[in-house]
Amino acid sequence: MRRAVAATTALLVLATCTAVAQETKRGGRESDAAKIARAMSAAPVEISRHATIIDIGSDGQMKELRAGTNGWMCMTDNGVPMCLDKEWQSWAEAWTNKTDPQTKTVGVAYMLKGDKGASNTDPFAEKATADNQWIVSGPHVMVITPDAAMLDALPTDPSTGGPWVMWKGTKYAHIMVPTAAMPKPSSAKSPAKSGPKY
Repeated sequence: MRRAVAATTALLVLATCTAVAQETKRGGRESDAAKIARAMSAAPVEISRHATIIDIGSDGQMKELRAGTNGWMCMTDNGVPMCLDKEWQSWAEAWTNKTDPQTKTVGVAYMLKGDKGASNTDPFAEKATADNQWIVSGPHVMVITPDAAMLDALPTDPSTGGPWVMWKGTKYAHIMVPTAAMPKPSSAKSPAKSGPKY
């Protein structure tokens, strides 16, 4: 029975992906259906199925593609899908406007497709520099808490294999929880290591 359910689920996912890919190819622009599917891919289906779906246009304007019922919002930002609970939505608005986030409770955000890279130290860096610890994260969950002291027990090093704090010491500090192995940094950006090379 489990195999039948798994096989049926796999076929439905494959059919949806194929339909979205075909829909995207028509006309060269991404259809709303493709945008919705990509945004939904950021979180578990139990969350994204009932989330509000937002499209952020090239002009930065937000357009609702689908109303939701569970308080979550899924979108793509610069092609990267993410889903945010209400606490993270408030945090993201503060970050976008460079104001103080008013985190009242624990918040959760999903980026199960990973990201294209961000500084681990500077919340507003737009590209890698020699000193901003640029990191490309694979699939992950992000957590915010109203008590910044809770972050003190966690490292800031993303290569430890477990959770770490991004943007520590800033008002935008949050916990990054990888759900898969972190991508290896490219040799051009990783620090030189001493010792024999095999």
